[in-house]
Amino acid sequence: MRIVIYGAGGVGGVVGGRLHQAGHDVVLIARGDHLAALRRDGLTLRSPDATVVLPIPAVGSPGEARLRPGDVVVLAMKSQHTVDAVAELARVAPPDVAVACAQNGVENERVALRSFADVYAISVMLPATHLAPGVVDASSTPVTGMLDVGRYPAGVDATAEAIAGAFASATFDSVARPDVMRWKYRKLILNLGNAVEAVAGTSARDSPLLERAVAEAEAVLDAAGIDRASPDEDLARRGDRLRMRPIDGERRPGGSSWQSLHRGSGSIETDYLNGEIVLLGRCHGVPTPVNALLQRLARDAASSGRPPGAMTADEVLGLLPG
Repeated sequence: MRIVIYGAGGVGGVVGGRLHQAGHDVVLIARGDHLAALRRDGLTLRSPDATVVLPIPAVGSPGEARLRPGDVVVLAMKSQHTVDAVAELARVAPPDVAVACAQNGVENERVALRSFADVYAISVMLPATHLAPGVVDASSTPVTGMLDVGRYPAGVDATAEAIAGAFASATFDSVARPDVMRWKYRKLILNLGNAVEAVAGTSARDSPLLERAVAEAEAVLDAAGIDRASPDEDLARRGDRLRMRPIDGERRPGGSSWQSLHRGSGSIETDYLNGEIVLLGRCHGVPTPVNALLQRLARDAASSGRPPGAMTADEVLGLLPG
């Protein structure tokens, strides 16, 4: 089974690097300066235990990867890039290629399923960082992350088991789950803090701003009748498996949305995280003013090039009507 990582940034780069270290056949798809660095120098994978340089094949598009039957393509780009990525993939991939979504949010699998029959959801708990071309950080050790896998929309088959087995062989805690979307909806709620952190800084994760965003989400998902893993289930699954430590004396600066603003990437994933709650709220008549505000502020910050944490949590709350 060859594993093609489509989007070799933080999560994709760490997953691809660990799989390569475990002896799996891996190809990375990247772009721009990151692709140039991967081709020139290899992937630099930093962790609390060691820094290694891995000579993983890297290409610039699915066409260059020369996809073949039996490949598993792991989508690891941000959700706002999935529609274009899947369209490009569909033009060159065999129709029976397996597509696995190692992404935040719950929309990516639906996008992939429009073009491919065999789609898999991956619930990602992985503290990864990508701030410099050719370099990714994995902050947790000895378990790098948690990657539970299931067929979309539900079920487990031999491919799901094989993907989970590959992850489990490569320092990840991974199981095949028939109800993996329950876990992705719980992760969606956790990811509402990404916009809070990006807009108002890492300390805002402990503020009433995030509490109010989460309360809106729980109400919306209840109104929509969407099942999700409970907070107790989530805590039991995670336990103390993820143990984050400094890398070269520095702690992880921020999550994926924080990193998007720090890199000045020009876009951010918030439309598919807080924006998913806003969408469902509008569909089911549940107000979501906090998530709508966070969605707008994060989008504005990305488009204007503002750095992360340019506001405080109190300043954000002060913008709410009433």
